[in-house]
Amino acid sequence: MIPFPSVIDSTSLAAWKACPQKYLREHLQHWKPKSPSVHLHAGAAYAQGLEVARRSFYEEGKGKEMSEALGLEALLLAYGAFQCPADSAKSLERMLGALEFYFERYPLGEDPAVPLLLPNGKRAIEFSFAIPLDFRHPVTGDPLLYAGRCDELVEFAGGIYNLDDKTTSSLGASWSSQWSMRGQFIGYCWAAQKSGIPVSGTIVRGVSILKTKYDTAQALVNFSPLLIERWEAGLYKFLRDLLVAWEREEYTYNLSESCNAYGGCPFTRICSSPDPEAWLEMGFERREWSPITRTESKL
Repeated sequence: MIPFPSVIDSTSLAAWKACPQKYLREHLQHWKPKSPSVHLHAGAAYAQGLEVARRSFYEEGKGKEMSEALGLEALLLAYGAFQCPADSAKSLERMLGALEFYFERYPLGEDPAVPLLLPNGKRAIEFSFAIPLDFRHPVTGDPLLYAGRCDELVEFAGGIYNLDDKTTSSLGASWSSQWSMRGQFIGYCWAAQKSGIPVSGTIVRGVSILKTKYDTAQALVNFSPLLIERWEAGLYKFLRDLLVAWEREEYTYNLSESCNAYGGCPFTRICSSPDPEAWLEMGFERREWSPITRTESKL
């Protein structure tokens, strides 16, 4: 029998909601495409640059120019020798330009969203959490953990918010409205409140990266106690459903728009094949992601 997970995060929760079969392949069997996604790779390098620049400025006391330069260097190293597809705007050069653009619009030291100072003297930059749940692992009996890491917790306009940075290809009229019910961010608020930090919502900052220009937009979303309670109830409903599926070894196929969302599910060919294992071995490899250590290891 496939091992039951001991840690749940927003990515695995979203995968289950999209399709239990996708959750099985990606988070229980740990199949990942052999070819890395330019969006994931470029986004991770961008996030590394932001983190290093913020820590240099707010924790180490370095100047604005030096901190931004260290952030650009960190992005450069994280991007490495990755070959960007010709049809993508997320090349190394454009990602470096995007980070420079970000700090032009939200300068260190002038940004009204300031990383929260924690009791240990550190700033809440890349704030990590692992919250024990009232749900026992069916084999070990230990509490399951809900884990994650948000970009930072900030003080802004008299309140405390999670700030999340997004890169995208466009910032249309509906960009700001898509976050009002985002489970990922509601979960961040829930986790921060469980940790004793009264976070009330999320600031989402988007930077659009095109081959010829950049743009930015910001959305502020408050989450009511009722909405957070409903998110928590949904989390436990997911765990109960997952336990039933695991015990029965039955993971349903959600043959709907989720198969084509966000550029298409990587497992569509697998789901439509009479011999899925052959396709898995051809186009995928087994890599397990740890939400606790934030590392991935080959199996």
